[in-house]
Amino acid sequence: MKFAVLTIFPEMFVPFWEHGIIRRAAESGKISVSAVNIRDFAEGRHHVTDDRPYGGGCGMVMKPEPLSAAIRAVKADMPSARTVLLTPQGRIFDQKTACELSSDEGIIFVCGRYEGVDERVCQGFISDEISIGDYVLTGGELAAMVIIDAVTRLIPGVLGGTESAEKDSFSQGLLEHAHYTRPRTFEGTDVPEVLLSGHHKEIDTWRLETSLIRTFLKRPDLLKNRTLSIQERKILKKWCADIENIIRDQPLCGTDPLSGSQ
Repeated sequence: MKFAVLTIFPEMFVPFWEHGIIRRAAESGKISVSAVNIRDFAEGRHHVTDDRPYGGGCGMVMKPEPLSAAIRAVKADMPSARTVLLTPQGRIFDQKTACELSSDEGIIFVCGRYEGVDERVCQGFISDEISIGDYVLTGGELAAMVIIDAVTRLIPGVLGGTESAEKDSFSQGLLEHAHYTRPRTFEGTDVPEVLLSGHHKEIDTWRLETSLIRTFLKRPDLLKNRTLSIQERKILKKWCADIENIIRDQPLCGTDPLSGSQ
């Protein structure tokens, strides 16, 4: 897959390309990456890429001429690429969107700055608008890095294990299960015995249970929108029975509203 980022700060991407999974993916040919300086397409001695907004108001707006010229230049090399504007007004990025983007041949990211991008660029040159959350950043560069990282993980052969991406949080609609590594005992807390048992079926069941527990405690909204498997239903029903037993076995305390006794 090809990634191209249009930005006025291409130097921000140099350390991003040179470390971790992104570097390995590029070196192995799974992805190709480039950062294009929008200023190279601006006219005049100062290569200005922004100007005052029509109608007045604070801040500056990115000019359409350099942006459109940069997009056209990159599109000539990546004609089938999706052109994505990183903007708070875009659709929210999530794991489902990452999976969708991972099937593309290429993505061109347009990193906005200042108060935004001239609307004529949005209407004529952008095929998708994406936001990484309901907050405002000073530019789209960090958002582009987030999306590139998430999408690259899903490209076959990028991660070490074939199941690594499939078992990440959100990939199956649940948060990922708990993880443990050496030492076996850390500050008085032991690794769960089931993980040392060698019984893969029991380990899988334990991992599913911890995944459900984490999701229920941290992101119950994910369970509300999920079609539960038979095994997941059994686990949740068992929890319900256990909780009911705990409540039933508790001694009555407090004031009886009828008798006034403790």
